[in-house]
Amino acid sequence: MRSFCSFLLLLAITIATAEIYFEEKFLDDSWEKNWVYSEHPGKEFGKFILGHGKFWNDPENDKGIQTSQDARFYALSRKFKPFSNKDKTLVIQFTVKHEQNIDCGGGYVKIFDCSLDQKDMHGDSPYQIMFGPDICGPGTKKVHVIFSYKGKNLLINKDIRCKDDIYTHLYTLIVKPDNTYKVLIDNEEVESGELEADWDFLPPKKIKDPSQSKPEDWDDKPTIPDPDDQKPEDWDKPEHIPDPEATKPEDWDDEMDGEWEAPMIDNPEYKGEWKPKQIDNPNYKGPWIHPEIDNPEYTPDPELYKRDEICAIGFDLWQVRSGTIFDNVLITDDPEVARKFGEEVWKPTLEGEKKMKETQDEEERKQRQKESKENEDNKDDDDDEDADEEENNVPDTEEHDEL
Repeated sequence: MRSFCSFLLLLAITIATAEIYFEEKFLDDSWEKNWVYSEHPGKEFGKFILGHGKFWNDPENDKGIQTSQDARFYALSRKFKPFSNKDKTLVIQFTVKHEQNIDCGGGYVKIFDCSLDQKDMHGDSPYQIMFGPDICGPGTKKVHVIFSYKGKNLLINKDIRCKDDIYTHLYTLIVKPDNTYKVLIDNEEVESGELEADWDFLPPKKIKDPSQSKPEDWDDKPTIPDPDDQKPEDWDKPEHIPDPEATKPEDWDDEMDGEWEAPMIDNPEYKGEWKPKQIDNPNYKGPWIHPEIDNPEYTPDPELYKRDEICAIGFDLWQVRSGTIFDNVLITDDPEVARKFGEEVWKPTLEGEKKMKETQDEEERKQRQKESKENEDNKDDDDDEDADEEENNVPDTEEHDEL
């Protein structure tokens, strides 16, 4: 808990310049009063429970909301005071802990405007931004970064790999008013660039000139067959020949079996199809490059980054195996506030989780060894008892001889 108090002190120092639009720590059951479950028909929604999981650093500070039912959709949202990030940096950050070693399911958040109908939220509800990890089998382990633009949801053109272990990880998206972005995992930059370059917000600036085409006499072959090269007279040989070492079986009957023919083998003198050697093409002009012109459909947009209204955040996802814990949701305009949170709160959480998990694993290992030894001892005792029974059941030979 001390680390969280330290963060609050740092936050108080920076609050004069930073804008905290939304923050949720899920420290107690009061979250249930502020968050709204969807009741969209046709879906069997799962419930979130408050907890820190099976291993943690601080039992109070590390509480979050955890998916609790397998093979369920989850749809939960909360609204807050609306704002626009016009001329400001936008930072979206939260933590995800896939304690169940997730096999298939989402771990992302969605950011909405005020038009969101919380009780009808579902997969097709319009959103502004979708961000966070998504895992399904060995082939899908990515970080989604999706922006809504003119009614379309645009996926990033890059592949960002997410964390896929069982510990708490910090995911941060930073969008700047110069139309650049950064994606951080555990306070380390994993991707960055320009919005226009890495999403298909706009049509290309240049297009191929439709009035131009490759001239008919354009020769783009770097080599050609040598016209003076001729095939050798002894080149043509059959690919297969009768085996010269094969002999007709003694029991072969021509009338019954037909005329005997030696089996075919690869011809060691076969050279394959003859082709003239290649020489440099004297008429080679190089590859033809299609001339480009300005795209008449392209119009620059200096405000690709801008969201006119941000008003809600939601978890709208599917999980095959439940157990994921979401926590530490932060929306701000200051990347430094987000970074300090990672250092002061998230990092100790991760370190404490690993320490506790190692201790638990060691205790389980010792328990398995103890049970294994007890089973072996019990087996030895059973074997001794069986041996004693066999000895006691040996017939008295002297008594039988007398009879």
